[in-house]
Amino acid sequence: MTEAKPTVWKRAEIDSPCIQICVVHPETRLCTGCARSIDEIGRWSRMSADERQSIMAELPARSAAPTGRRGGRMARLTRE
Repeated sequence: MTEAKPTVWKRAEIDSPCIQICVVHPETRLCTGCARSIDEIGRWSRMSADERQSIMAELPARSAAPTGRRGGRMARLTRE
């Protein structure tokens, strides 16, 4: 005779996009791990499922950290 496995309780909520690389880029103000803003991260557990889904849909288009160079010597010269 085999025992029945207990039913696991699950919440019907969208998963978090967090990948545990929590560093906020100083220019974009977005997390370099998940591309959410500090406000979005802080409110995530209180957001409706629709709000979370909307943000999740936007995340692939966000660039948490600029990919170009910061300017090098020419940028320094123009700042002086």
